[in-house]
Amino acid sequence: MKDIQHELDQRRLDARMGGGEKRIASQHAKGKLTARERIELLLDEGSFEEFDMFITHRCTDFGMQEQKPAGDGVVTGWGTVNGRQVYVFSQDFTVLGGSVSATHAKKICKIMDMAIENGAPVIGINDSGGARIQEGVDSLAGYGDVFQRNIEASGVVPQISMIMGPCAGGAVYSPAMTDFIFMVKDSSYMFVTGPDVVKTVTNEVVTAEELGGASTHTRKSSVADAAFENDVEALAEVRRLIDFLPLNNREKAPVRPFFDDPARVEESLDTLIPDNPNQPYDMKELITKVADEGDFYEIQKDFAGNIITGFIRLEGQTVGVVANQPMVLAGVLDIDSARKAARFVRFCDCFEIPILTLVDVPGFLPGTGQEYNGVIKHGAKLLFAYGEATVPKVTVITRKAYGGAYVVMSSKHLRGDINYAWPTAEVAVMGAKGATEIIHRADLGDPEKIAARTAEYEDRFANPFVAAERGFIDEVIMPQSTRRRVARAFAALRNKRAVKPWKKHDNIPL
Repeated sequence: MKDIQHELDQRRLDARMGGGEKRIASQHAKGKLTARERIELLLDEGSFEEFDMFITHRCTDFGMQEQKPAGDGVVTGWGTVNGRQVYVFSQDFTVLGGSVSATHAKKICKIMDMAIENGAPVIGINDSGGARIQEGVDSLAGYGDVFQRNIEASGVVPQISMIMGPCAGGAVYSPAMTDFIFMVKDSSYMFVTGPDVVKTVTNEVVTAEELGGASTHTRKSSVADAAFENDVEALAEVRRLIDFLPLNNREKAPVRPFFDDPARVEESLDTLIPDNPNQPYDMKELITKVADEGDFYEIQKDFAGNIITGFIRLEGQTVGVVANQPMVLAGVLDIDSARKAARFVRFCDCFEIPILTLVDVPGFLPGTGQEYNGVIKHGAKLLFAYGEATVPKVTVITRKAYGGAYVVMSSKHLRGDINYAWPTAEVAVMGAKGATEIIHRADLGDPEKIAARTAEYEDRFANPFVAAERGFIDEVIMPQSTRRRVARAFAALRNKRAVKPWKKHDNIPL
């Protein structure tokens, strides 16, 4: 028995050393933590239960039978984040470059299957050189098996990907199908084909950082949701995100203790809207003043800044926020903002997270660039996402709500449950000046007449009361009371049940 115990201890020690001290030192020299160190920081202390520590690959080609490290380059298991169960896999770059073999993929598939069966989120820490070339098609088959699990888990349990090193080729498609992707600045990158292949095929000279670094994917491509300074910060932020999310699609998000009066009055909001209708203001001020303790977890902060997405809590309960940002492009909707918001709305609807929409939108961005790149279809994604969402939807119009963009932003016509407007709201087909110039085209040569007609139009339509008269606005509220009214609205909707006609699935305009 003692001999077996000694062998077990030795095998565990060898497995935990990964690729050995030299490679661990190399990992640290790059500013990166090891696979196990990352898991220790991510999970509650002492909560990690590891699976398949001793598993090895079965490849005998190219002398691979001489290299059979325990665990095969990925650490898998489950643990807790603030006492709530999560499943995790962490690729180990010190072991064969974290390359994916059939056995490596099998370990990942095993914990993903368990996550689906037991209803707990999956967190994947990616740090891999890609497919294990020595295994050929077996490695590709392993990728395919993981992809299928990503698809089956989508909308069932939250999936979070952390890119903490290289992630290239077919490996990028697994994170791409997950709900959130986080990267680390200067040490992680994602691309389908690397700089050398790009140079060979297209003659473009580009670095790995320019092609697929954190800045590229958070600012240009929108592939990643956020980038952090180092591994430690990234892991801490994922712990914070998990606290906002339900464990699965059958449970509600956790209710956290709160110390903020739901009826809190914010008199400063009465002066948030400038007198000049063309002057911007920061919509994040409204979000933080509505949220419990001013806590706001923003998603995709660096992409499409004309729309804001993220999570707050109201009375301790998670609420998803979508808000136009007048500080960027006057808050217009365009291709990027519509895609960003649509994806977020669909995530919230998957996991029964209520949605608060704050509206100040002058319309869709005009121009050939938008039309040629399909703003019609991309704008329809957001329209479709709001229309199909059955979670509680509360909308507050703060200022402009013009044209089709008014309809898209969770209006009553897309089954918004409770729609409020501030007294400064303007619900109309378009701005007074543009409308007047169309309606009274014959008077365009007379500036005085046009000015008078514009003033008439503003008096009649540049307010929330026409929409309120039609029942499209449930109530005109004072800005200072927004937190109380929104909190009460969501409280009234907690038992909402929406019935939709049977369908296999919808066909969102992708």
